[in-house]
Amino acid sequence: MYDFRALRISVENQVATIRLRPISVTFQENPPADPHIELPSALERMRTDNAIRVIVITGETDGEFLCAGSPDYYRSDRAADRLADPYGQWNVGQGVLRMVHAMTEIEKPVIAKVNGDAIGFGQSIVFASDFIIAREDAFISDVHLGMAEVVRSDSGEAVGLPFGVAPGDGAGALIPLFMTPTQAKEYMMLSTTHTAQDLADMRIVNRAVPLADLDDTVEEFTGRLLKRSAFALAWTKRILNRHVAAQANLALDMSSAYEQLNLLQIQRLGFAADPTSLQR
Repeated sequence: MYDFRALRISVENQVATIRLRPISVTFQENPPADPHIELPSALERMRTDNAIRVIVITGETDGEFLCAGSPDYYRSDRAADRLADPYGQWNVGQGVLRMVHAMTEIEKPVIAKVNGDAIGFGQSIVFASDFIIAREDAFISDVHLGMAEVVRSDSGEAVGLPFGVAPGDGAGALIPLFMTPTQAKEYMMLSTTHTAQDLADMRIVNRAVPLADLDDTVEEFTGRLLKRSAFALAWTKRILNRHVAAQANLALDMSSAYEQLNLLQIQRLGFAADPTSLQR
């Protein structure tokens, strides 16, 4: 039931743990394994699985929750086939829409256990979750307008697109729920990187803790949630997420369409073109 290639899934004591495999690995497989497509499918199945009461999403390895690929990847023919082809755009774009709606509507609490950098689609997963518990030094950033300036916390290696596109993977719709307009514009338009501790200080992340304390902190949250009535939790989440669903309905389709239009514009000049020629 939970056999996926981009995800490693286990269920124990009514808690499902979804481990996100690194994009740098899964996108190189043939055919590529894509969390944009597989994550919503897993969540849709979990919605009706009564053996599961709480869902934890984390990275497969410490150091990376989920990060965008390298700038070289986004200049490649493989990226163009995936992002600038109508078939590839459909799969990725619809996967993003399904992910946000699935995270919003599933009646089970979803915890983002951020054990490393969440950059690009990873940070959209984080902001779509009900609780965010993160290692304090993890980098969190949107990368759509990053211009290859966004880097990983461990190596300083650049990640993300070398050109700018509209944010279509969910964050453009979700970030206004977390930040003031000026904060959101700096974060999205300049791809500003925050640590999890920065976001905890802004009261956006629930807990920012040392990596050594991350497992215990998440287990404390899951234990407390499991003590509550499953029905009461489900209905409370539905009540609290009505404004999240409304915001997604307001902006999500539009943001996805603008990103896809941007990518088709870039395709005309070629993904490997000088980024400055793509900013007209």
